[in-house]
Amino acid sequence: MSIDLNTIWFVLIAILFTGFFFLEGFDYGVGILLPFVAKNDNERRQVINSIGPHWDGNEVWLLTAGGAIFAAFPNWYATLFSGFYLALFLILVALILRGVAFEFRSKHDSPAWRRTWDYAIIFGSFLPALLWGVAFGNIVRGVPIDGSMTYTGNLFTLLNPYGLLGGLVTLTLFTLHGALFLGLKTEGVILERVKRAAWMLWVPVVVLVVLFVGYSYIETDLFDGFNVVQAVGLLGAVVALLAAGWMIRQGRFGLGFIGTGITIIGTVMLLFGGLFPRVMPSSLGGQFDLTIYNASSSEYTLQIMTVVALIFVPIVLLYQAWTYWVFRKRITSDSHLEY
Repeated sequence: MSIDLNTIWFVLIAILFTGFFFLEGFDYGVGILLPFVAKNDNERRQVINSIGPHWDGNEVWLLTAGGAIFAAFPNWYATLFSGFYLALFLILVALILRGVAFEFRSKHDSPAWRRTWDYAIIFGSFLPALLWGVAFGNIVRGVPIDGSMTYTGNLFTLLNPYGLLGGLVTLTLFTLHGALFLGLKTEGVILERVKRAAWMLWVPVVVLVVLFVGYSYIETDLFDGFNVVQAVGLLGAVVALLAAGWMIRQGRFGLGFIGTGITIIGTVMLLFGGLFPRVMPSSLGGQFDLTIYNASSSEYTLQIMTVVALIFVPIVLLYQAWTYWVFRKRITSDSHLEY
C-alpha cells in the first residue's frame, strides 16, 4: 500500500513535535527545578550552564514544526493559531523572557539583577511546560470548529478538566525528565538534591499519566480505532516510566533519562496515532474535522517541501548531535560558568 505525501508530512510533524518535547522537555524541567536544587548563585550558574549550550537549539524543533504545519497544512495552521491565539501568545512571551534571561543574567553582578532573571527562567520554563499539555489535550479532545474551519470558542473553552490534566502531565513529566538530565550533568550537593527531587516527582507523574490515559478513554475517541502505533506507544510509555522509577532508585540516571524520553515518545505516538488522519477534530461534528487532506497544501508544494526536508533535516540532526557530544561533560563548581 502506497503512502501519500499528506501522510508523510503528518508523520514528519509528529516526529518534529516528539523531538521538541524530548529535548525541550528536559530543558523546561531544569528551569523549573532551578530554585529547588540550587541554593546560591554559583549553584544556580552550574544548573543553568547544564542547558546553556542547548536551549536555543532545542527550540529549533518547535520553529521547524510550526513552519512545517504552515507550509504543509495551512488550514490547520490558520485554525490552530487563531483559535489558540492567547495560549500560544503566552507561550511565546514566556519563551522570549526565558531566552533574554539566559543572555542577560550574567551581564551584571548585582544579586537582585540575577535573581530577577532567575525568576524569568523559572516562569519561562513553567508556563510553556503546562500550556503545551493543555493545547495538545484540547486538540485530541476536539474543539469547536465550524464548517468554515473557524474556531468558535475562547481561552476558557481550552481550560477544561481534560486539557488541564494534560497540562499537569506535561508539567510534571518534563520536570522529572529535567531532573534526570541534571543527574547526568551535575555532582556534589546539587546531585544529591536532584536525586531526592527525581524520586519525589516520579510517583505524581505515574499517577497523572494513569489518570490521563483513563480520562482519555472516557473523554476522547483516541481508543475507538486503537491501532498498532498507539499500542506500541502506550505500552512503551508505561513500561519505560515504570523502569525509570527503578533506575532512579538505583541512581542510574542515564537509563532513567532514556526511560522518561521513551515515555514522551510513546505519549506522542498514542496521541498522533489516535488523531490520524485528522489534525484537529471538531467537537461540533465529525463533518467539520480538519484532516490531512482538507487542511493541506497542493501536491506540488508538498513535493518541493519533501526535497527540502530531505536535504536540511539530516544537517540539523548532525549539528545538534555534535553540540551534545562537545558539551557532554558534567558541570562542576570549577567549570567555566558563562551564564
